[in-house]
Amino acid sequence: MKISRPLTIGLTTLAWVLLLFVGCIQDQQKSKDNDTPFQYNQTKFSQAFPWTGENFKNNPANFQFAIIGDRTGGANVKGTYAAAMDQLNLLQPEFVINVGDLIEGYTREKEELHSQWNEVEGLISKLKMPFFYTPGNHDLSYPEAKEVWNERFGQGYYSFLYHNVLFLVLNSEDAQRMEPPPGMEESIKLYNRLQTENPQKAKEMLAEFMKDEAVVAGLTKPVEFPEEQLNWIKNTLQEHSNVRWTFLFMHEPAWENPSESFREIQLLLKGRSFTWFAGHLHYYDYDNIDGSEYITMGPAGASWHHDGPGNVDHITWVTMKEEGPEIGNIALKGIFDRKGLDTTMFGAYDRKGLPE
Repeated sequence: MKISRPLTIGLTTLAWVLLLFVGCIQDQQKSKDNDTPFQYNQTKFSQAFPWTGENFKNNPANFQFAIIGDRTGGANVKGTYAAAMDQLNLLQPEFVINVGDLIEGYTREKEELHSQWNEVEGLISKLKMPFFYTPGNHDLSYPEAKEVWNERFGQGYYSFLYHNVLFLVLNSEDAQRMEPPPGMEESIKLYNRLQTENPQKAKEMLAEFMKDEAVVAGLTKPVEFPEEQLNWIKNTLQEHSNVRWTFLFMHEPAWENPSESFREIQLLLKGRSFTWFAGHLHYYDYDNIDGSEYITMGPAGASWHHDGPGNVDHITWVTMKEEGPEIGNIALKGIFDRKGLDTTMFGAYDRKGLPE
């Protein structure tokens, strides 16, 4: 009798251990069969489950990246881009790529250009993932600005592969462009100062600027791609003919008024799955041309140039899947951390468009 009780307890404990061991094996087998880390104790369920399915979006071939629009060209709200860096860190994309215009530029003073780049690189350094640069007209405004770009970043156009997806960053400012309107640097400084001192006056100034004949001519002039860049595009596409998808980035949406050289690029892309992204217009827009998507990014702190629903500070979130990309836009005002809404931060996003 003295021995029977300990034996009973021992047998009971052993039974529980065996049951847990079998359940663990079943759970591991369940995970192995479905190739998913999802596990549960099957002994607790028969045919009814408190979840809708087990088709988790964890395909190792899928990946996510983010795209961010213009910071400058008349920075509308100081601090917006810095806040965007914090928000991107919350979202944790695998990398971030921009579509140009990170500095105000339009100065020939190299020291000033380096100072502007130091400022924006200080913001970008907060990111916990890689950041890819695309040159814009403000970044490459004068020959001196191009020299500074090459000193700091080496190339105006380049490509890379990620999970057998091809990324092409093009230089829409590569050809000789029109000279900017006289006094451009001073106008930008005045506009940015008025943003704080007299916002209504700043809006009126911007509206008048957008009506200037030289500005209208510059915005509507077709984007030309020199032969050297065209040859590089052709060779790069030929070298990577079997990729899953191709993403192309440039600053100016050349498809709005296509030049012959841009049409050549479109011909090179024929038969290939691809998506275009650009910026420059500070207004979100979507085009579907011959079955392919062409997206113009809204800004991330730059001034709004048009009135309408495309006036939004945002990032674009891309999930690359086997069958193609899923693309979603997230307004910067819609992202906040676990501590809740920060009225100081979001006050910066309460912007209004141009006066009627």
